[in-house]
Amino acid sequence: MVDKDSLGNRIRKYRERIKLSQEQLATNAGIDEELLRAVEQDETYPAIGVMVRLARALGQRLGTFVDDHEVEDPLILRSGERCEEGSSHKRPVAGHYRYFPLGSGKSDRHMEPFYIIIEPGGERALSSHEGEEFIIVASGEVELVYGNETHVLSEGDSMYYNSLVPHHLGAKDGRAEIYATIYTPF
Repeated sequence: MVDKDSLGNRIRKYRERIKLSQEQLATNAGIDEELLRAVEQDETYPAIGVMVRLARALGQRLGTFVDDHEVEDPLILRSGERCEEGSSHKRPVAGHYRYFPLGSGKSDRHMEPFYIIIEPGGERALSSHEGEEFIIVASGEVELVYGNETHVLSEGDSMYYNSLVPHHLGAKDGRAEIYATIYTPF
């Protein structure tokens, strides 16, 4: 049974609405068609860079794929109320990133705030997209590959960078947790 509110289903619906094939969307987003197929089938949950590319190729803001209800200002989300995007799946979703959107419901937002759990391992492919990212390490250590440089950051450290520069963020040795705010111009 397909979860009609899953990320993959929402991306598929937007793709079909503008009459693009999976191959066309993958090409427009600059991603592998197999990855798009796995995302649409809820077999994997993509990294932020991939989600940004898909949103841009579909003419949508990133938040379109994580919003589930509209709320009035101020949006307050207690730590115990965070819901993982993709957690409603009946089967495990592959990937080393677990996203907890912190801005869902604020329809007029210009930034995408997340709490992200990063498991060790995974693909170390660099990605780039329009915009900026601001990240604070909440626990563990993360490794930021930014262009030709590599930086290791620990709990309490922060980073702010232009996301047009090819980059990758992953857990250094063990699990890491971060707060990330992504801005992509629309």
